[in-house]
Amino acid sequence: MLYKLLTLIMFFILFPLITFGQEKNKENVLVFYMGGQSNMEGFGYNKELPQELQKPLNNVWIFHGNPVADEEENGGLGKWEELKPGHGIDFKSDGNKNYLSERFGAELTFARKLQELYPNEKIAIIKYARNGSSLDSLIARNWGSWEIDYNGKKGINQFDHFLSTIKNALKTTDIDNDGIEEQFVPNGIIWMQGESDALTEITATNYYSNLKRLMDLIRAALREDDLPVVIGKISDSGDNDVGKVWKYGELVQYAQEKFANTDGNAVIVRSTKNYNYSDRYHYTSDGYL
Repeated sequence: MLYKLLTLIMFFILFPLITFGQEKNKENVLVFYMGGQSNMEGFGYNKELPQELQKPLNNVWIFHGNPVADEEENGGLGKWEELKPGHGIDFKSDGNKNYLSERFGAELTFARKLQELYPNEKIAIIKYARNGSSLDSLIARNWGSWEIDYNGKKGINQFDHFLSTIKNALKTTDIDNDGIEEQFVPNGIIWMQGESDALTEITATNYYSNLKRLMDLIRAALREDDLPVVIGKISDSGDNDVGKVWKYGELVQYAQEKFANTDGNAVIVRSTKNYNYSDRYHYTSDGYL
């Protein structure tokens, strides 16, 4: 616990990103963070994308932090590039080169909508999500935990990889190499996660407090206490013998609704209940679109 808190404090002290706001001779960039577990990573197939989304999006940039398990090195490495397909599951980066996958997530249509809303703005997406990760360390297993207090042998977990992603993304001062320094302006958090926490009663019961704490920490890392949060409500494919994959899914759904109802700057997206599944756990390409 002490180690994690010291790490967070040093992150704020040593990393000056973060005098957000207008400065002379700097170009404002609207920043959005996308995080969570596998349905945020994305299991859509690039080959199933409509033609207009198969090419880079103009004036939209992405920094996708390298997703790895707890205790692994090199989590959060990445490189800014124009947003295009390939930022789904199996994406990797060594910090010098991004290795795009054959999959995509919610970032493509999200970015297209942002282009409609802010046609004259430069948009930057920072993405870090880890397949199977949970908020509670009780079921971290090999997939990873976002719990700041959780320490394995090396003391590295998903929250550390998130902080590395933010640090690596925002230390770049010219993401499009146009010779003009960027001024990063945080605008929102998009969070799709909770299925793993629905596996046990205790982790599902603790989900609201864990979610609230994590969103507060992510807001703090972005230096905006009232930063808007959009939660994607988990759903269930029903694809097993008892007709329900997530035994305590209703408890997590309740916690998500409670967070959206009690936090003054949060909303919840419920249309996920209508999405089709490509397998037991993940939405189809149309769902991500």
